[in-house]
Amino acid sequence: MAGKFTTMTPELHAYAVEHGARQDDVLRRLAEETERELADVAIMQIAADQGAFMTLLVRLIGARRALELGTFTGYSAICIARGLPEDGRLVTCDLSEEWARIARRYWEEAGVADRIALRLGPALETLRALPSSEPFDFAFIDADKSEYPEYYEECLRLLRPGGLVMLDNVFRGGAVVDPDDDDPRNVATRVLNERVAGDQRVEVAMLPVSDGVTLALKR
Repeated sequence: MAGKFTTMTPELHAYAVEHGARQDDVLRRLAEETERELADVAIMQIAADQGAFMTLLVRLIGARRALELGTFTGYSAICIARGLPEDGRLVTCDLSEEWARIARRYWEEAGVADRIALRLGPALETLRALPSSEPFDFAFIDADKSEYPEYYEECLRLLRPGGLVMLDNVFRGGAVVDPDDDDPRNVATRVLNERVAGDQRVEVAMLPVSDGVTLALKR
């Protein structure tokens, strides 16, 4: 049925966070510090409702090995790590040592530092160096949007059958439906969205969570 959705107003989003995202003191303080210290790029941090959704997904699929592209200040890594068992492992990739210092501090506070391995350097180089013989159960892609198609292919290579890829920012603030928008990041996201929609290697669902997320389950 056309139009069967509810527009997410700021008030409704606040309601969703209050009632559906159990953001504890560690995550709350991390979000506040990121906003205070990195205001110009703080928008890169995932929202609380998305983090809660991610923790639940990781736990639901029984993930033990997870992969993340785009650590930033570590909020999403905490959410993923909390969904893993105590002996689980998250490999997370970023370029910034400045952001990593914040992330490491909060991982320790959250009690998940022993589950997280941070790889500093270009994410594609890190991915290509990982062997498919040690497959992952879950992958979260939230790094350089212009390289999304390449990230997706590498993550599929590294996932086990039944593993799940979660792609962030697939709406690009609405730019994906503007064919005249030639920003390379938006073009690459549109290319990837089209590819995933027709990719017979996966089962797919695109959801209006935050700035749009796509879930792709490897067959």
